[in-house]
Amino acid sequence: MSKFLSKSDLQRLKDAVATSEKETSGEIVVSVQKKLGEDPNETAKKFFEEKGLTNTKDRNGILIMIGYKDQQLVILGDEGINEKVPPKFWDEIILLMVDHFKDNNYAKGLEKAILQVGQQLKEYFPHQSDDVNELPDDIHVE
Repeated sequence: MSKFLSKSDLQRLKDAVATSEKETSGEIVVSVQKKLGEDPNETAKKFFEEKGLTNTKDRNGILIMIGYKDQQLVILGDEGINEKVPPKFWDEIILLMVDHFKDNNYAKGLEKAILQVGQQLKEYFPHQSDDVNELPDDIHVE
């Protein structure tokens, strides 16, 4: 794992999630795994449900999942956010990340993606006075 993301990188990403979520009721979850397997979308969907992303009040949870050994990347948004973002939004976030990953700037690519996703969440789901952090900001590493 140390070759992909260091402890300071993980903290930087956790901070990016916390910063993004301060301005929105949305929830961002990041998972970094060695491999996502033959069907990365199915792996992501299973994780999405297991971690409770479908249980947010406004159905505005987002999962960014990376398989660094098999070079897989999936972004899933719950139905609340998917109804609002432009059709190509997730593809643009993936391209942003891939541009940085090509230069081995994994933490920077993830951080920029988290912050960009946070901006979209802020636009459609601004922070409310009664908002609570529904999911932990920790980066899931397996």
